[in-house]
Amino acid sequence: MLKCFADLEQIIRMKKEKMRVVVAAAHDLHTLQGIDEARAKGVMEPLLVGDELKIRTLIHEEGLALDGVEIVGADSDAAAAKAAVKCIVEGRGNVLMKGKLQTADLLREVVNKEYGLRTGEIMSHVGLFHIPSYHKLMMLTDSGMVIGPDAEQKRQILDNAVRTLHALGVAEPKVAVLCATEVENPKMAASVDAALLKAQNQAGRITGCIVEGPISFDLMYDKTSGEIKGFESPVCGDADIVLTPDMTSGNILGKSFMFAAKARMAGLIVGAKIPVVLVSRSATAEEKYWSLVFAAAVASASS
Repeated sequence: MLKCFADLEQIIRMKKEKMRVVVAAAHDLHTLQGIDEARAKGVMEPLLVGDELKIRTLIHEEGLALDGVEIVGADSDAAAAKAAVKCIVEGRGNVLMKGKLQTADLLREVVNKEYGLRTGEIMSHVGLFHIPSYHKLMMLTDSGMVIGPDAEQKRQILDNAVRTLHALGVAEPKVAVLCATEVENPKMAASVDAALLKAQNQAGRITGCIVEGPISFDLMYDKTSGEIKGFESPVCGDADIVLTPDMTSGNILGKSFMFAAKARMAGLIVGAKIPVVLVSRSATAEEKYWSLVFAAAVASASS
């Protein structure tokens, strides 16, 4: 069980191979601060791509210990995205990170068939949350990639999340397929999809996890609520993964965790050949640091 982000740092310490992150559009203060901390703590070494003058100015003005780090100049966001992905293809990094550019500009290059970073599986976003009122880290998916997944896409998103937690040493994650109710309702598509995913898990099509659905938030989060409602499931009050009905609900839930529940978050795009660190451009340096730790732990398990 992963109780906190520090457990991810422990995973990295156990690995001998040094991870390297290629940062697209690295001319951003919080990105550079997160990278500075990651390098100082031995999480990974950076290769910075972007406006070289801005990058060097920020490093100097903020007193960051990034002197001597390799910088690849790029005169636009599109050029930075292309150059960063090319560096990954050339074997110069194990992890790709979004800096100060639009998500679409980076992912356009990631999915470009010329580079071959796709695996044939769907790419999806996984957010790892440390919520003060919850007893372990919780993974939320998909809050930033697939807008309105159908049942088959949800299965693939679920598989991505399960594989990611397997890489972190969680042998059989408990999956809550979230809905407004714990009862299947033919008029509520999300509940029908959730029941189907549970049935596929029971039939052995979805493996390596325990799937419960449909399940409401209170039952997923709080075991006592399950006891009151008479809802029996090993997932009740102990979910490792929360699969939301769509990106909108996932985004709202994730931001509710962060702003209302004071959770800390780390985010990745998974399903490509390498993990892609992807958090909001407004994310704090701390959030970017923990996302780098998350990526390094996943990448080191795959190397």
